[in-house]
Amino acid sequence: MSVVILIGRIMFAMIFMGSGLAGHLMSADDTAAYAESRGVKSAKMLTQVSGVLIALGGIAVILGIWIDLAAIGIAAYVLITGFMVHHFWTDEDPMTQQVEMSMFMKNLSIAGGALILFGFAAAAGEGLGLTITGPVFDFNL
Repeated sequence: MSVVILIGRIMFAMIFMGSGLAGHLMSADDTAAYAESRGVKSAKMLTQVSGVLIALGGIAVILGIWIDLAAIGIAAYVLITGFMVHHFWTDEDPMTQQVEMSMFMKNLSIAGGALILFGFAAAAGEGLGLTITGPVFDFNL
């Protein structure tokens, strides 16, 4: 079962590795321009900082380094991004509204998955398997 969980962790983390490295860092100007067009202030700086953080979160999930902490950070990031960037309810253009609604709902779904991962990792403790460290939080008190 540990291998199945590892495969799931890798699949879950790939979006953060790819988006963090390729989107937020290597294409920071383009990503910042999009964020700015959605009303985000200090978009370039936030794009670069978030790129580093989500890439590190993805790496932590894959390698099994404080997975619970990484998962809660990822959940916070996608929720904040959902409301700061993908606020579809403010869009007037139907196509833009549809795309942003899909992005917002994707972020909610990812946040849900990250919260499940957080709870699972914290509850499993050292028994999660195939990790470098145990969880920061221990729900098996």
